[in-house]
Amino acid sequence: MNEDSKDHKRLLKKEYSDSLARLGTDLRDIGFSYKIVTKTSKEYWQKRIKDFKRYNEKGLEYYNQVYAMMSMVNKSEAQMFLLHISKFRQQSAALVEIMEKIYENPTIIDRKDKQQSRWSKDVNDQLTKCSDDSLQHEKKMNILFRGFYEEHLKDAGIT
Repeated sequence: MNEDSKDHKRLLKKEYSDSLARLGTDLRDIGFSYKIVTKTSKEYWQKRIKDFKRYNEKGLEYYNQVYAMMSMVNKSEAQMFLLHISKFRQQSAALVEIMEKIYENPTIIDRKDKQQSRWSKDVNDQLTKCSDDSLQHEKKMNILFRGFYEEHLKDAGIT
């Protein structure tokens, strides 16, 4: 690797690392968990939706910073990552939509209700699947970024 390329990567890492660290800390502080809790109060679901929207907004900001960094080093990998960001947006919108259904009628989340309708069970199943898929996709995005970092930035003497 030539010195200009190493210097460029050092500068790039310095430029983005503080921002990514701050955003990562913000995400951690929001503390959103994809774990499903079967609470049947409107207040809980209203807060859950609000917390998820905050988490999602900060997550998109974080992943857009990752994309910007990646695009300066390897455009093809960055374009693939952009597709993952798009899927993250779609899954987030679907999750909010499901949570809003539950907010409108929070008793549908109670799996112990023996008289639960087929629709309620379907909403519960959708929530579980969407939440699990979102968590797995986010893990995949983080693994992709770590791999990119290891391959393209760490070898430039950046730690």
